[in-house]
Amino acid sequence: MDDLSNIGVIKDLLGRHGFTFSKSLGQNFLINPSVCPKIAEMGNAKKGFGVIEIGTGIGVLTNELAKRADKVVAIEIDERLMPVLGETLAEHDNVKIINADVMKVDLHKLIDEEFKGLEVAVCANLPYYITSPIIMMLLEERLEIKTITVMVQKEAGTRLCAPVGSRDAGAVTVAVNYFSKPKILFNVSRGSFMPSPNVDSCVVRFDINEKTPEGVTDEKFFFKTVRGAFSQRRKTLVNSVSSSLGLDKKQVTEAVQKSGLEPNVRPEQLTMEQLVSFAEQLRKILDS
Repeated sequence: MDDLSNIGVIKDLLGRHGFTFSKSLGQNFLINPSVCPKIAEMGNAKKGFGVIEIGTGIGVLTNELAKRADKVVAIEIDERLMPVLGETLAEHDNVKIINADVMKVDLHKLIDEEFKGLEVAVCANLPYYITSPIIMMLLEERLEIKTITVMVQKEAGTRLCAPVGSRDAGAVTVAVNYFSKPKILFNVSRGSFMPSPNVDSCVVRFDINEKTPEGVTDEKFFFKTVRGAFSQRRKTLVNSVSSSLGLDKKQVTEAVQKSGLEPNVRPEQLTMEQLVSFAEQLRKILDS
């Protein structure tokens, strides 16, 4: 179906299937006809690629992905949408719908079984309440994927794509930049959705890095340190890390000094290289 952005068609479709929107699932369906083709085009939906879609809605983006990619596997948590999708995607024989919570799906197994011989990309219009957990899961799993292209709340997109070492940067910014190169592709107004949310959105693409930054010997400790550093943004690096991780301030101060940093430096002032250096120095001091 190509008219899935038409409000009249959507209301008729949902009415026939007795579907009502779920606030708990953060459901806002796209009605701007120009958005999904752009996401598909810029999100690597093309020949030679398979696409994992997270959250189908009524299949507006799924339809555009299926037109372009060799195969689409769409993961949708809401069982009530299964009969709706059976109707809206009936013309596509290269789409598989999985009714599941993506956080509980073995994506390594899915990629291995469904996309043999294909490059893989992820595309999604993510519910705002679970944006960061899904993005971090996709990155931390080190999946065999090329890109992740997602619609997120505009404020979240700005934070995710902020340069490490800038005022907008946070722990999630560092994590995203550790695994990928993030970029805001375009903005999407709140009027592009039904029902309309209270905020604007943007589409972000993460190009997966072939290698993660050098110098990290204990990834778990590195991210623990980063989370601690950004947990109290108004404090200095020394005060924030010592307080949040329950460490002796002298040890943290020593790590700052050995990293060649200013004593009163704040976490958002640090580059990726400086964060790596600081975490490594701190780890060595604690292990000694």
